[in-house]
Amino acid sequence: MSTTGRTATAAPDDLAARLREAPFVRILTAADGDSVAASGVVARALDCPFQVSVTRTDAARERRAEQFADDHADEAVVLSVGNDDDGLAISGSDRPASVTAVDVASGLGASSDPVLALSGVAATGTTPGAGESERVLASATDQGLVARRPGVAVPTEDLVDGLAHSTLLHADFSGAPTTTGAALAELDLPAEMDDDARRAVASLVAISATGGEHTPRRAAEAVERALRPYATVDAPFATVGGYADVLEVTAETAPGTAVALALGHEARDAALDAWRDASERAHRALREGTTGRYDGLFVARHDAAPVATTARILRDFRSPEPVALVVGDGEAAAAATTDCGIGEAIRAAAATVGGRSSGTGRRGYAQFDPDEDGTSGPDTKEFIAAFREAL
Repeated sequence: MSTTGRTATAAPDDLAARLREAPFVRILTAADGDSVAASGVVARALDCPFQVSVTRTDAARERRAEQFADDHADEAVVLSVGNDDDGLAISGSDRPASVTAVDVASGLGASSDPVLALSGVAATGTTPGAGESERVLASATDQGLVARRPGVAVPTEDLVDGLAHSTLLHADFSGAPTTTGAALAELDLPAEMDDDARRAVASLVAISATGGEHTPRRAAEAVERALRPYATVDAPFATVGGYADVLEVTAETAPGTAVALALGHEARDAALDAWRDASERAHRALREGTTGRYDGLFVARHDAAPVATTARILRDFRSPEPVALVVGDGEAAAAATTDCGIGEAIRAAAATVGGRSSGTGRRGYAQFDPDEDGTSGPDTKEFIAAFREAL
């Protein structure tokens, strides 16, 4: 398996045909919500034993694929999800991987959980129902599984909890339940929320997330993804967007829990705990991190940051530049507003410091040995300089 930087997704029928004949399948998924959701959709459709593993770097993915091939000889079938790999792969480059996964499941003669698939779509930043996900939304709607309503996309019925820990936005109250509760109290919301009350909350969120002194104009578009959610029926989380939020964060910080969710296991409480913890660390990193601005790049450094989650929020709500890079303790992640070769750039930067990496056109991740004195050491500075040069 080699990383080529191209779109490698085969036709869904061809993927289904290969998987149908497999005695055992190992799914290697990228550490993001769409890839994990897509892996769950495919895995649930298989008639054979399978294993799903989240891999954060190219080297880890290749090592696991080679080990699996050695263990199973001619019977080895490895499916890569969320990466542009040679071999059997669902890349997610042209459309959300979760949409392709639904087609693969159909080719296997299985029905899919459209709410899980829509959550994967939402995790990419795409509005559920846009593009080829329209038919997935139609399926969920026809089955009475989702309905759009005013308000904000959060995973819990508790608004204080949901808003305080959402990573779909960044506002003054983000990461602070007490401050969130005080902001909501000023709205004098009824005990039973109606559409007017939900609109009031949405207005609070929209204003709070876009009105800051250092908020880029793109925040207005980004926060729209958190508004007018699709409420769910009989799903682990209250809204499709909230489900996506939890999947995206846990894919990075608690991958085993994310996979369990996608496979339909009882992991809701563990996922919410991981989501809350990572959210608080991400929002704190945005406030406390050391920052630097360069031409086309905005960098934030904070030892405790969940780097991928923080980079995404930084890009959408704080970065004045189109590319955001967050550097933590021995790892870094980048997120861009457009496809600008982030994966290639972060691979080059990681190689400069002897690190490991992965990435696509719009996002990237790297691991390297942490500096003895934290993020201010020579390896971190060299990594940032190499990333800037490679962009």
